[in-house]
Amino acid sequence: MDAVVFAVGNAKQAAHYYSTAFGMKLVAYAGPENGSRETASYVLVSGGARFVFTSVIKPTTAWGSFLAEHVAAHGDGVIDLAIEVPDARAAYDYATTHGASGIEEPHEVKDEHGTVVLASIATYGDTRHTLVDRSGYSGPYLPGFAPAEPLVEPPATRNFQAIDHCVGNVELGRMNEWVTFYNDVMGFTNMKEFVGDDIATEYSALMSKVVADGTRKVKFPLNEPAVGKKKSQIDEYLEFYGGPGVQHIALATNDIVATVRAMRAAGVRFLDTPDSYYDTLGEWVGETRVPLDTLRELKILADRDEDGYLLQIFTKPVQDRPTVFFELIERHGSMGFGKGNFKALFEAIEREQARRGNL
Repeated sequence: MDAVVFAVGNAKQAAHYYSTAFGMKLVAYAGPENGSRETASYVLVSGGARFVFTSVIKPTTAWGSFLAEHVAAHGDGVIDLAIEVPDARAAYDYATTHGASGIEEPHEVKDEHGTVVLASIATYGDTRHTLVDRSGYSGPYLPGFAPAEPLVEPPATRNFQAIDHCVGNVELGRMNEWVTFYNDVMGFTNMKEFVGDDIATEYSALMSKVVADGTRKVKFPLNEPAVGKKKSQIDEYLEFYGGPGVQHIALATNDIVATVRAMRAAGVRFLDTPDSYYDTLGEWVGETRVPLDTLRELKILADRDEDGYLLQIFTKPVQDRPTVFFELIERHGSMGFGKGNFKALFEAIEREQARRGNL
């Protein structure tokens, strides 16, 4: 992943929140002070993870109007899952000849740090993929961005090191269509699928398939709702986001215990897990790096498969709309997505839905 780009109502405040609560470091800025009259954008990093927060100052072009309309329709949300590629022109040509809708044709942008080639294609909802070839560029982000001083003192140790995967929610009956899109247009392959009782509770269900590039560094789970007794978490998302979009972003950490403690102390709220989950956890997960008592204390989930195990935890939505949230994941061999935790996780989400009156 090159970057996750958010369209937000107030980029300055968003940048401050992710600096203080997530421990990210501001590295670049574009706004009126350096020539960007229409928008303000803040670039934050943590290891290899890069987030960009953009808001409209005064719409003067189609792009500014689209950003304003995106925030009005969806609230704060992901507008772009940008992917770094070795050749943006070739990637765009391949994608558009295999069925993708082009948004921006390949073009060069330059400054004193070199040249970046950009192109973009549409994906589900109002989301896009910008294809980024930055092999000839040494600046802090893109031409037009200036280096920026951190908003707060960065933590001594990074809370997370990379983006593990980005999850999209789509309408009922359209998951397979988008799986085929990524297969045909992006050359991705199917990695996992979860259907039927895999992701079901007493009240609701969903289906999910995971596509990934050849390196397994870019992974996109795709969810759609399934028929249940009550409204599923996917139904709730689609209603309040106003259509398909990015549901959550999983962040890879080397020390989930330290990360959860730091983020919780900074005000991040995580989903609760009942104590009963931990009563039998050791029997089917076995020994992990983190003692069971610590997992119980911090409400961290664990899962094991044939390749190893993983530890994970999920935040509550990070804005007032019950839409975008985050996952922290620490992998030890396992390339799974916590299948053994699905029931406990979705019951926790349903409890939050019920509190909001949306179940």
